[in-house]
Amino acid sequence: MNTSVRLNKFLALQLGISRREADELIEKGRVQLGSSTATLGDRVTLTDIIYVDNKKIDSSQQYIYVLFNKPTGYVCSRRKQGGTPTIYNILPKEYQALKPVGRLDKDSSGLLILTNDGDFAHKMTHPSFKKTKVYEVSLDKPLEPLHQQLISDHGIKLDDGTSKFLVSKINKNTYQVTMQEGRNRQIRRTFAALGYTVTQLHRVQFGPYLLDIPPAKHKLITIS
Repeated sequence: MNTSVRLNKFLALQLGISRREADELIEKGRVQLGSSTATLGDRVTLTDIIYVDNKKIDSSQQYIYVLFNKPTGYVCSRRKQGGTPTIYNILPKEYQALKPVGRLDKDSSGLLILTNDGDFAHKMTHPSFKKTKVYEVSLDKPLEPLHQQLISDHGIKLDDGTSKFLVSKINKNTYQVTMQEGRNRQIRRTFAALGYTVTQLHRVQFGPYLLDIPPAKHKLITIS
């Protein structure tokens, strides 16, 4: 940081939060710039000393983006859920502070992005940005054509609203699901409402990013 940047951008990088969240910290008076309470719109340089909740913020942090092929049987959390391991049991120590962009449940696998860039995470997950997600979904029995058309054309009513996504057949019991939403267990609940059980759910695309690495492997990526 050789030139000045907005304080909220600096905090977003160092804390792995969005700029909106950084603005909230500033508005609440929790950020100090030197000996003064920071205000919205402040700019900072490498020589400035910044505190959040009286804790000095390290200015050496850089944005990191990791693409990870999550295997089934792991949760996207730092805490175990019962005896279930977390993705951080697989990831190297240097990536332990990164946060997942969206989530995949324990029984789902595939493309997961982890980062310390809160703005990037917000743009990838907030519905207003309409990021496309593609899954390969296996069912316990073939999907009836009428049900396939119903999901794709009209949607299925769930407790939290109508669920609608594009379904195309891959083989006998496996389908490609393309969607721009991402409500909790939405795909599983949608098929369950029609009497099907999802036996495998694997994400292969998230926005412009494609899954091209083996299970449980990771790689650094540059964002587009």
